[in-house]
Amino acid sequence: MMINFNKLLTLTFFTVGFSVSLFAQEKVWTLQESVDYALENNIRVKQTALDTEIADQNLVTARGNFLPNLNGSASQNWNFGSFISQDGTRVARDSRGNSFGLNTGVTLFNGFRNTSVFKQAKLGIESSQLQLDILKDNISLNVVNQYLNILLNKENLKVATEQILISEKQVNRITELVDSGVRPRADLYEVQAQLASDQERLINAENSVDLAVLALAQLLQVSHDGFEVESIELNIPSVMIQGKSTDDIYEYAVQNRPEIKQAELSIENAQLDVDIAKSAFYPTLSFGAGLGTSYQHFQGQNDTRVVFPDPSDPTNFAVLPNGFGQQFEDNLGYNLGFNLNIPIFNGFQTKANVNRAVINSKKIAYSLEQEKQDLRTSIEQAYADAKAAFKQFEASQTSLEAQNESFNNAQESYNFGVMNAFELEQVRNRYTNAQANLINAKYNFVFKTKVLDFYLGIPLTE
Repeated sequence: MMINFNKLLTLTFFTVGFSVSLFAQEKVWTLQESVDYALENNIRVKQTALDTEIADQNLVTARGNFLPNLNGSASQNWNFGSFISQDGTRVARDSRGNSFGLNTGVTLFNGFRNTSVFKQAKLGIESSQLQLDILKDNISLNVVNQYLNILLNKENLKVATEQILISEKQVNRITELVDSGVRPRADLYEVQAQLASDQERLINAENSVDLAVLALAQLLQVSHDGFEVESIELNIPSVMIQGKSTDDIYEYAVQNRPEIKQAELSIENAQLDVDIAKSAFYPTLSFGAGLGTSYQHFQGQNDTRVVFPDPSDPTNFAVLPNGFGQQFEDNLGYNLGFNLNIPIFNGFQTKANVNRAVINSKKIAYSLEQEKQDLRTSIEQAYADAKAAFKQFEASQTSLEAQNESFNNAQESYNFGVMNAFELEQVRNRYTNAQANLINAKYNFVFKTKVLDFYLGIPLTE
């Protein structure tokens, strides 16, 4: 029996592809994996990381300002023309020539400008890294928020599913009672209407889960098809915010948050701008050196030179070869020297530049104070939100317990015919709302405490 190789190959690729696709769909993302993936693959993070590489190259440039430069030069030229000799004949003087040079120079002093530029380049590396840290922190917080939002909507979906089951049991029970003549058909219509309402709520809950999953998948920049997250058991101990005051959180954050450190670096950078502007008041001293040589050849003539062994006897001379190597050696020359440039007056340009730099440094100093004020405001707001969220959670717990008891009593009353279907559904709706309120309060409190952890430098995935 012969085997069709093409069919076998196609089947193999299909099987492998299906297995890979199935694996991707079975992938369940943990919170830590989600944060790590976002930080590793986010385009803005990659762009900002490249900014740090640019800052590294700026430091290389600043360091190079202290080193001497070295430049080589070479030229090839042709000259065409002629002249009239003493005997009245025209003599062609077409020629070609080469020149070569090597020059170097170094700045010895320029008012410490190069030193200030070098310090700025080092600050630039720190600043770009802090900017990357700020971006990573914000992305991490967004990922945690979206992850918790999925879990919240999943719990709401679970409640909606449970309500469907309760409503279906009610419909089945009332149907039996109506068929036996114990309950009027109007009661069946009411519970059927409630079932339809619960089904609509279930669809809305499913849509909310899908949208939350889509939001996180888009944030991670992955496909949302088959995207699934791991459930987390959330504990809500009240001690999470006990023992923490806004002052304690602020003191830690003002010493460690990258936003504050970056603002402090901006002040140092602004002061260096002042130093750079002031450097124009100082003289500039540089040193330079060079060497050069040349070669000249007249077209149609041999490269020769006339040598007089005895300068007092012009009739005693010798014609020697004068080729490229000989001219290269004979024409070789050297030069070196210092250059001092002293600024005297430039229409107050330097003074104005210094004044602008000083004013800008004062503005940036105010920016640091504003950054600290904004940080304190954010921490105080986050702390107040966390306390309010915890109180809301406690109130929601109490309310759910009361509504659960009320719903159980209402079911008994309904079973004994004391309460009609409409009244029972009113109680059940209050119970359902209490469940939803507790879920929302729980996740709201968890996220608010994550914000406080954010300012305290506690990993958001813990």
